Amino acid sequence: MRVIPLSETSADMVDLVGGKAAGLGELIRGGERVPPGFCVTTEAYRSGVIPQAEIVYAYERLGGGPVAVRSSATAEDLPDASFAGQQDTVLDVTGTAELIAAIEKCWDSLHDARAAAYRDAHHIDHDAVRMAVVVQRMVAAEVSGVLFTANPVTGCRTEMMVDAAPGPGTAVVDGGAVVDHYILDGSDQDGTGCLATAQLAELRGAGERLQRHFGCPQDVEWAIDEGGTVWLLQSRPITTLFPLPPDTDKPLPRVYLEFGHVQGMLQPVTPMGMSTLKSLVAAMLAALGIRAEIVGIGGRLYGDLTDLARSRSARRRLVKLMAVDFGPRAQAVMQQVLADPRFAPSKDRPERRRGADGASLRTAVRLVVGVVRALARPDAARTRMFDAIERLKLRSAAPDGLRTAVERLRFVQAQESASSPDDIVSPIVAGMLAAALPAHLLKGVAREDEIHAVLRGMPYNVTIEMDLALWRLAERAGDHRQLLLHTPPDELAARYRQGTLPDIGLAAFLDTYGHRCAAEVDLGVPRWDEDPAPVFTMIANYLRVTDPEQAPDRRFARAAATAEATLHQLVARARRRRPVRGRLAGFLLRRARALTGLREAGKFAGLYRLREMRRQLLSVGVDLTSTKLLDQPGDIMFLTLDEVRDAVHQNVDHRQTVASRRAIHQRELRRRTVPVALLSDGTDLEAIQPTLAAADGALTGVGAAAGRATGPARVVHDPATAHIEPGDVLVTATTDPGWTPLFLTAAALVTETGAVMAHGPTVAREYGIPAVICVPDATRKISTGQIITVDAATGTVTIH
Repeated sequence: MRVIPLSETSADMVDLVGGKAAGLGELIRGGERVPPGFCVTTEAYRSGVIPQAEIVYAYERLGGGPVAVRSSATAEDLPDASFAGQQDTVLDVTGTAELIAAIEKCWDSLHDARAAAYRDAHHIDHDAVRMAVVVQRMVAAEVSGVLFTANPVTGCRTEMMVDAAPGPGTAVVDGGAVVDHYILDGSDQDGTGCLATAQLAELRGAGERLQRHFGCPQDVEWAIDEGGTVWLLQSRPITTLFPLPPDTDKPLPRVYLEFGHVQGMLQPVTPMGMSTLKSLVAAMLAALGIRAEIVGIGGRLYGDLTDLARSRSARRRLVKLMAVDFGPRAQAVMQQVLADPRFAPSKDRPERRRGADGASLRTAVRLVVGVVRALARPDAARTRMFDAIERLKLRSAAPDGLRTAVERLRFVQAQESASSPDDIVSPIVAGMLAAALPAHLLKGVAREDEIHAVLRGMPYNVTIEMDLALWRLAERAGDHRQLLLHTPPDELAARYRQGTLPDIGLAAFLDTYGHRCAAEVDLGVPRWDEDPAPVFTMIANYLRVTDPEQAPDRRFARAAATAEATLHQLVARARRRRPVRGRLAGFLLRRARALTGLREAGKFAGLYRLREMRRQLLSVGVDLTSTKLLDQPGDIMFLTLDEVRDAVHQNVDHRQTVASRRAIHQRELRRRTVPVALLSDGTDLEAIQPTLAAADGALTGVGAAAGRATGPARVVHDPATAHIEPGDVLVTATTDPGWTPLFLTAAALVTETGAVMAHGPTVAREYGIPAVICVPDATRKISTGQIITVDAATGTVTIH
């Protein structure tokens, strides 16, 4: 079939008629008013010859006259790729000669530069895409526009948005005219501008029908002719919306705070990793006195803080608690929530949980005692901590006797419920308190950047030690510099596994740090000892450092010396002006230098357990692959433990489930921004906050590591492939410890999320490089190569 009527197309014919025609066919089948037309299918495109006779026949049956000719590629109007404006549309085409030329123009647009770039950005195979073409009778539009069945700016699913302008719809979609803008929230709409009240109501009704029919929010093009008839010209999914929170039977609205950035990751978590990460975050929150239900939204971790926001007792401390680890963006949205009358405090109704309350009290008492001990004798606390980590490492190893999938699964389930010993938790909490309290004690005496300076060059940090160990490895590998600099990392990793790579000391490094990686808290992500390619990328970046003064070990030593000198000056000044507070602040700052570096150790220890769980699950995956229940062992990471249990015990085939989840995961991997807070109706709370303009066009964030630096920007989305030159300013959405080797050669750090005490800023301070965090859309507003200045004192990033 090379030419078929639109009325015969449907959603299951995308490969033949493309996304646009398939969507129009569904509209017709649903009884909507659509201009009649036909589709020149992909079979004609494959042959490369326009079927002129069939097209002329279909055009004449349509009655001739002016028609709209529009592209309808197979990769178009998809759930995660709209291709809006990427391929050609030709309007007011009259006559067969013009029609044939317009169809050829649409065919050619499939491979023009803008469409190819769009496919590259969405990882769509160029060779797999085919072009169909839609031909429809032109509507003589008196007014036209676009209807979104959910608010595309805020994400709110209870609002629709309409943009309208007199004349054809190109005035709206091309951005070439002033449009009338309407928000439809279910209340009566005033018919101002080019649309009457009844027309707005008719559009809202159409939107409700289409959303029900397609099962997701829609982007709808429409036109109203001179007789007042509404025609639907297109309906496709809104591709930019962040997924909704899961359904709940709790009172609405709910507010959800994103927790992934606390662990330095905004990429989606695999289904297998989600359950483990939920437990980890819940334990972290419990240590801060926060009880919250942890849910997955779009593969990211969110906490339901609604009950805390509505609690008279909890809401008083909620904003302050956000400052500990969640950062200024979280603080701002939480203040916004507390001011919202829908989250007004209600009478607290404590649950009767005597056993749980008693256990919580005992845990709290143990924690307080442990913190006091650590502050009193930090050296002894460190010794106890590292002894506990070594014991945990040994306990994490699987016993030799595991042979069957059932035994391995039982081991994984036991590891999932394990908790961190008090000797690991207490020194970390003590260090965090010691670092956070001096800022309050020294108000009016010390500047914030001075206190940050004291926290530079921090000892006893396992992540810093890892980065410096990798630097020493790179120094020793100088004889193989050309090989390591000019061979692709994947090839180097393959040669290492084959045993054909010169010995550069990598085996010893991986023996100590191979259980780490970027996004390491996700059980579904390969560790460095599985895939060392990212390590070779970092080694190459280190080998580009040629200035001895920029050597990371020297920079770290300078940062430590500056910190000690600043501490001495600060304490002396504080004791002169406020003797009691000065002594207490001096004590805490010294304890901070003794304990705050331990913050990374708790996570470092927990990763031993995750690595062993991953190893055993992959072995189970091998068994399930051999029995044709999975296609490959790694697919097991797209299942839950319960689903793996069903596969192991009941031979349940999960291959279709895995394929669906992989596709969603790949789509979410391409998402560059994640809402810091959501309402249950999908509203992105930051999107409805008033924005403040920065002075002189600078981007505004929060200074998190003291200093000022200017250099070329290097926008990085994946540390495994990052090419960093010495002096580059690293610009990224967020960071975790797997990113920190890049800091050794960077001049400064800029992130879109984070907290002052989060991993990235902490390590930046310890290396002595300035950092500005929470800069909205930094990775989009800054381009690689632009010269930028990062000023932590003012919390700004200036593009020159």
